[in-house]
Amino acid sequence: MNDANYGDSMYLKVLGCGSALPKPGHQHSSQLLRLRDKVYMIDCGEGTQMQLLRFGGSWANLHRIFITHLHGDHCLGLPGLLSSMSMSGLDHPVHIYGPEGIEAYVHFIVETFCRDDAERIIPHQIDHRQVQRVYEDHSLVVTAFPLKHRVPCIGYRFDEKPKPRHIDREMCDFYQIPIAYFGLLKQGADFQQEDGTVIPNHKVTKSPRAPFSFAYCSDTAYYPPIVETIKGVDLLYHETTFGADKMDRAVATLHSTTTDAAHIAQQAEVGHLLIGHYSARYATPELVEELLSEVKSLFPRSFAAEDGLTLDFQKLRTL
Repeated sequence: MNDANYGDSMYLKVLGCGSALPKPGHQHSSQLLRLRDKVYMIDCGEGTQMQLLRFGGSWANLHRIFITHLHGDHCLGLPGLLSSMSMSGLDHPVHIYGPEGIEAYVHFIVETFCRDDAERIIPHQIDHRQVQRVYEDHSLVVTAFPLKHRVPCIGYRFDEKPKPRHIDREMCDFYQIPIAYFGLLKQGADFQQEDGTVIPNHKVTKSPRAPFSFAYCSDTAYYPPIVETIKGVDLLYHETTFGADKMDRAVATLHSTTTDAAHIAQQAEVGHLLIGHYSARYATPELVEELLSEVKSLFPRSFAAEDGLTLDFQKLRTL
């Protein structure tokens, strides 16, 4: 994600979309979510730092990493990534979020590979049994929620905060509104003239675009309780480890099938669905296309993840 190429949108970059056994084109799970000048990593499977370099990324503005669970294909990339960041002269804090066990794991990595940066690498252990806000800054809110897997596992929802209203300078000049009042107008205030006439806010400002939102669900069995938490997001990433004919295998391993992911997307009324976390049995583009066809038969607004795929949320809204 080259800094120079991104404007006022939200972007998702897939670094890896495979499951336990990686294959060429389907490396272990990791994604980057970018909102303006900040990048958030979600999962960090083995080889993530090489995928980051391969697809033009950088850890210079990577301050927060969100881990879903402590299975190797989602977290074995952390030792290498953090070690490289430390050797390169880590000059900012890196916060790492995850379920039970993340503190011990990060402390082991730091003590073994990054001792000089112990104060800059900060774990945050999350209760995987409840929905909770785990991070907030001036532009984004991150909510964690329970998933259903063989170990403590959490999904994440990322919500851009509403942007201020846009000043309609021509109308403000017409009503002779002083510049000093523009800040209040952006927050939605009306303007009262000296004679008591109230100028409604909507006459002198314009609505900003709707905030973007993204939800990440991997790994999990079919789990309808997540629907209310992920309701209405622009883009849902939902693991699709197996095709519909492997339902028994999905149930046994607490993973999802194509139909599971599509049904969750339907119930949550999401804008678009991105599938991934493919079993190694779906190693060719043709087999992934079969998975996508199954999903699209139930939820047409779907995409198949591939390593290196970038999705622009503003463009998604036009599809």
